[in-house]
Amino acid sequence: MARYAMAINIARCIGCQSCAVACKVNNNLPKDVWRNRVLTDGGEYQNTARGTYPHSLQKDWYPTACQHCTNPPCLPVCPVSATSIDERGIVVVDNTVCIGCGSCVKACPYEARMLNESEIEYYAPHALGDWDAPEHINKTVEKCDFCLHRLDRGEKPACMEFCPGDCRHWGDLEDPDSDISTYLKGRQTSLLLEEEGTSPNCYYLTAKA
Repeated sequence: MARYAMAINIARCIGCQSCAVACKVNNNLPKDVWRNRVLTDGGEYQNTARGTYPHSLQKDWYPTACQHCTNPPCLPVCPVSATSIDERGIVVVDNTVCIGCGSCVKACPYEARMLNESEIEYYAPHALGDWDAPEHINKTVEKCDFCLHRLDRGEKPACMEFCPGDCRHWGDLEDPDSDISTYLKGRQTSLLLEEEGTSPNCYYLTAKA
């Protein structure tokens, strides 16, 4: 079985939110639904640094989404088995099965799942993004799925294509010649909330290269 994953170099991230917007538009996401978020590791507020001016100020951005865990806590709590791991190792939600109970939303330590409102609304009066973007159903759960519809066309996830800092690397970790496997080789990485035992498949790096 394949194991698709993503590596994000936070040393190259400029906090521009392009990944979040690309995901939002290309997937025609409803209002208030963001599958990708760029969080600030710094001061108390978004895009503020920690430390004391003018010395020792520091700020990093962490682009976050579903971590596509090998041991996802969202999977066993679903009473209707709407969440599963597909043959590529991608954690997916079948929104034709989901009953909107919210159990998986509460179980996810990364706050990467959102429950659609009872009446879905959009910012534009017409569909945006990819022509084959998935349908969004009210009272069901949304999450990053690595843009499955784009993968099926042999393309990369939208968040990668529009990143001006070239922060992201992606592919099958079981393939030693994939982009992510060659990029991670010999590099030091960290995982978010590794202590939760989820075995996330999103790797973070802090080296400039």
